[in-house]
Amino acid sequence: MRSIQMLTRQLEQWGRDCANIYSRNLSNRKRRKRGTLPQESPPSLPRELPSPPRQGATEPTAWRKGLQSRMNSTVHSPVAVLLAVTCLTATIGQRFYNQPQLDVGTIAPQTFIALEDARVEDTKTTEDNRRAARIGSSPVLMIDRPVSQQIEKVLQRVLDEGTQLRQVGGQFPFVDTSILSTSTQLYLRQAQEWEYNAVVRAAGEDAPLVETPSDSVEDPDPNNSSRTAWAIERGLLTDSGQQAVMELQAYRKRGGSVAFSTLIEQISQARQTYRLAVAAIADTTSVASTHIYGLNLFELSDEEWIQTQLGLHNALKRMLSQGIPPGLPKNVLQMAVMIQLEGQVPHGAVELSQNLLLEVLQPNLTKDLERTRVLAEQAALEVNPVFVSVEAGEVIIEQGEPISQSQFVLLDRFDMSRREINWVGLFGFGGTVTIAVGIFWLTERRVHPKLRRRDRCLVLLLSLTAPLLISLGIPYTTLPAIGLLLGSFYGSFLGGTVVGLLSMLLPMGIEIEWTYLLANAAAGLISGILAGRMRSREELAMVGGVAGLTQGGVYLIGTLIPSATAGTIWYTILGAAGIQAIAGVSWSIVALGLSPYLEHLFDLVTPIRLAELANPNRPLLKRLASEAPGTFQHTLFVATLAEAAAKELGCNVELIRTGTLYHDIGKMHDPQGFIENQMGGPNKHDEIDDPWESASIIKKHVSEGLVMARKFRLPKAIQAFIPEHQGTMLIAYFYHQAKQRAEQEGREVRDEDFRYDGPIPQCRETAIVMLADSCEAALRSLKDVTPEEALNMVNKILKARWQDNQLGESGLKREEMPKIAEIFVRVWQQFNHKRIAYPKAALSLQSK
Repeated sequence: MRSIQMLTRQLEQWGRDCANIYSRNLSNRKRRKRGTLPQESPPSLPRELPSPPRQGATEPTAWRKGLQSRMNSTVHSPVAVLLAVTCLTATIGQRFYNQPQLDVGTIAPQTFIALEDARVEDTKTTEDNRRAARIGSSPVLMIDRPVSQQIEKVLQRVLDEGTQLRQVGGQFPFVDTSILSTSTQLYLRQAQEWEYNAVVRAAGEDAPLVETPSDSVEDPDPNNSSRTAWAIERGLLTDSGQQAVMELQAYRKRGGSVAFSTLIEQISQARQTYRLAVAAIADTTSVASTHIYGLNLFELSDEEWIQTQLGLHNALKRMLSQGIPPGLPKNVLQMAVMIQLEGQVPHGAVELSQNLLLEVLQPNLTKDLERTRVLAEQAALEVNPVFVSVEAGEVIIEQGEPISQSQFVLLDRFDMSRREINWVGLFGFGGTVTIAVGIFWLTERRVHPKLRRRDRCLVLLLSLTAPLLISLGIPYTTLPAIGLLLGSFYGSFLGGTVVGLLSMLLPMGIEIEWTYLLANAAAGLISGILAGRMRSREELAMVGGVAGLTQGGVYLIGTLIPSATAGTIWYTILGAAGIQAIAGVSWSIVALGLSPYLEHLFDLVTPIRLAELANPNRPLLKRLASEAPGTFQHTLFVATLAEAAAKELGCNVELIRTGTLYHDIGKMHDPQGFIENQMGGPNKHDEIDDPWESASIIKKHVSEGLVMARKFRLPKAIQAFIPEHQGTMLIAYFYHQAKQRAEQEGREVRDEDFRYDGPIPQCRETAIVMLADSCEAALRSLKDVTPEEALNMVNKILKARWQDNQLGESGLKREEMPKIAEIFVRVWQQFNHKRIAYPKAALSLQSK
């Protein structure tokens, strides 16, 4: 700290020396003007200083202040850079102040022996263990009743659809089992047509069935009707077919031919309904659950189907009461289903029942967030602190061995870790900060070259808040607020650059968890990028909400990704992510509350503040509209001309609009002294009849306007429009009147008495307003002229301003003058479009 204080005193001395050098140069410049010093340019003066007033004119106060401000900014820039690097290095580089040279992983330069008995808690290892216990604790699950009820409803729906399909297939068994066995009925219902016909023919005859090898005779065409006779003749029916033939023959002998024919009709009808049922299963549009069922659905008897449904309901209730956790492997679920169905359904329905349950089962266990959090905290509390013990005279570490965490704890306990300021690391970090400041400087020159010294001071102060907050042990940074403020003040690119540079510097100099840093950095970048595009405080508030969501989301993702077990208990981290989101929104609220004060304190002209100042209900603009209505209308037309030109030339449209509204507020000191407010009444200057006094009244609207602007605390950038829109122009009307009178009275006419005090426009925006103000009255006075004639007149006015050296320091280029003239004429045409002349008869009707 002592070295930092010495460096600060040295910087202050350099600042005083630079101020003295500047004072001497300014004094020499004045003496040269009086002729007491030879005319030579001091080498320290920069080229971009504004030009002095015209020869013979008194040096205007505004120009002298602008010269001094520009000079101070130029001379002190190296000191400001050095001060910024020093402050950032000293504030962020905290890890280098009390850094142990013998840290974990360092090779021990000698053998260290304990001086006394000690038992020291290893806080780092203890905290790591507790964090691992907190993250690795098993989740507490609870049964989700609505989900269980929904699963039961789905199973019942599927079973109802199965019953509907079975009804299409008809009753089964379709005849009494004393007549035909169940297996025979299954065979007869499913057999192919030729096979069924062969069975019926064989059953109608008493010829014995002879087994003949199937490969002894060539099989005829299956589509040939002779196959039935061939099958009977060769005895090629299957065992089931032969069994069916025997049962049918037995029934025919027992019941007679009539009963046999009735039985055959019942079998044929059962075969027909069975084919319909098979077609219904094949048609996936008929019933929603057809993809679950197969032909085995029709192999169950009605009694077996009822038993299957009851078994499925019982098995489902047991499984749901035990709970199905999310992420359960499929093979484990299949095994559980098989165990639950055992003994609950008929043997022939086991496969169908398994498919049904696997189709409808879903996880019905949900995570109990509160109980899981309590369990995780209990697990963390149950972790015992890790202590490292050593006895006096015991070797802590041998020379040449790498230092472990436990050995470092003991070395630090006996002050053997050699903690001191790491000057090499601190100066190296200072070099990194210097590079970061250089990147900021390059970015500033590219996107915001007119940044003032107070703006750089604000950027530095906001940047210092981030490390100061971390040094207090708060796991949040001000990066979201920094991004929101700098983005809204200086644009998206500059705000994002500052947040990005701070995000890289902070982990280098301060110990901070990466998860917190990434979450805050993401929120800061989003705030900085979006804030530069907003045009109201309501929109900035929405940006704050987006930043909060971003901070919470990045924190959640950053916490879940590194740990393999964290994903199973993500909800334990959800609360912390919510707090991060609230913190992001809170910083945005703080930034929104501070922004108006910072805008006034540092004289900032943000788009939002400009929009607020351009509100016609502002007190100063309401006074202008009521006390000087002609000037107010003149202001509105000038603003329209200037805005159109600003859009085409890529200038700050908001600044031009607001600056133009206030550029003539000084005319309220004497509204009748200006012709636009006389409304056809007597001209005040005719009564005065003194061109010198009239010129003084006209010039006074600039000085009075500055007084009003300061009284109402308008930004300096808006105040600049008041003198710069007139520059050092000549009040030509009264100047020529004075020249005529001087010829008669023999009186001297001084040029400076009829020129505004200036300064001339210092930026493109004020220069455009000067040109628009000069052309407004001329364009209004034009009647029945062509656009070409209006363009010639405007070009003459612009050429006169250029030749009068009014635009030399504004940044406008000579080749832009014709383009500005065309824009002005185009706007004039829009305001002075022609209308159809109403006939007298139409006018008389309108009056009635």
